[in-house]
Amino acid sequence: MKIAVIGTGYVGLVTGTCLAETGNNVICVDIDEVKVQKMINGEVPIYEPGLDVLFHRNIAQGRLSFTTDLALAVKEAQIIFMALPTPPGGDGAADLSYILGAAKDISKLVTSYKVIVNKSTVPVGTADKVQAVFAANTQIEIDVVSNPEFLREGVAVEDFMKPDRVVIGTRSEKAQKLMAELYAPYVRQGNPIFFMDERSSELTKYAANSFLATKITFMNEIANLCEIVGADVDAVRKGIGSDDRIGKRFLFPGIGYGGSCFPKDVQALAIAADHHKYDFQLLKAVMNVNEKQKTILVDKVLNYFKGDIKGKHFALWGLAFKPETDDIREAPALYIIDELIKNGATVTCFDPEAMENVKAILGDKIKYADNQYTALENADALLIATEWSVFRNPDFEKMESILTKKIIFDGRNLFDLQKMIDLGYYYNSVGRKLITE
Repeated sequence: MKIAVIGTGYVGLVTGTCLAETGNNVICVDIDEVKVQKMINGEVPIYEPGLDVLFHRNIAQGRLSFTTDLALAVKEAQIIFMALPTPPGGDGAADLSYILGAAKDISKLVTSYKVIVNKSTVPVGTADKVQAVFAANTQIEIDVVSNPEFLREGVAVEDFMKPDRVVIGTRSEKAQKLMAELYAPYVRQGNPIFFMDERSSELTKYAANSFLATKITFMNEIANLCEIVGADVDAVRKGIGSDDRIGKRFLFPGIGYGGSCFPKDVQALAIAADHHKYDFQLLKAVMNVNEKQKTILVDKVLNYFKGDIKGKHFALWGLAFKPETDDIREAPALYIIDELIKNGATVTCFDPEAMENVKAILGDKIKYADNQYTALENADALLIATEWSVFRNPDFEKMESILTKKIIFDGRNLFDLQKMIDLGYYYNSVGRKLITE
């Protein structure tokens, strides 16, 4: 098939590249001329494991191309994916201006039947709004389809190529047939394609992310309670995770959820409920708890240093909101850094992939290390904010020789408690026994 993907952000680039991998001819469109030229030159603009291999292979084989020319992309495409940003507006609701603006531009270019696919995460009713834009600008038949993405950063290529499920919202038999044909190569092992109406499809995405965010937040609340009552969150997690009604995924406690999806989608769903005069109390509680959880490590640091960290210097391992990505949107590490600086401390950080993105925001407010060990130099303590694999088995003897004191505040529970006792560290993690020197 001939496919156009409008927008080459995280979702758009993964979608376009993976669609090309199964033999489709895909042209990706972006208004950023510099970015487009870099992609034409073979430069992948985001870090996502495995994406570079597919990206270069499909460019070389002529199935994947990039342009700033929307008319060129629309002319030949049978299916047009819109993978555009939906950032929170002033009131926190999803801003649809990029999507509706693109829909208007596309509507003036179509000359034959097209399937217009909303790949972005959008509020309920967006497909109807897009359909109305086309109806106002063209007499050409089109179908607007809702096809939300369920890509996890760090394993997005695998998620697209072997999805747990594909959700497609359309009441058009013509569009349904085309979408079923497009996705057939990705569900050969029998994973389902769920066809439903557009509004149900749109709500499915928000509901899924909000439920997972709720699950994470619930576990963080349990972890905080564990510290108060003297229980071990690891034992509790295993005990409830073995119940197949609950499941073990998304039960790891830590310093809150971040990224591009959960914070934005939970907020957007709560606000959408408000617009319909429904008080979604559970989601509001989830957001409040998560906001506090992001800086729980700073609370632990202040408690240890008796409320005064002015002049103290801290090492921070991890900046991305999760491992295997360079995405720092709503990353807890940024909130931690901000609070440490507000309290008069200085910070040196290390992250395998996300430091350039942080430099673009924070500049010289903090220092950036070449590796995880040089980050420890002159540090009064180490804070861990992202569970990168490289942090899981460090050289503790080397760490001891560099750190001013053997103090670790671990927001991701990376290390075994008995090992930290044996090594003689002060080790403060989330929802587990406090190990003192």
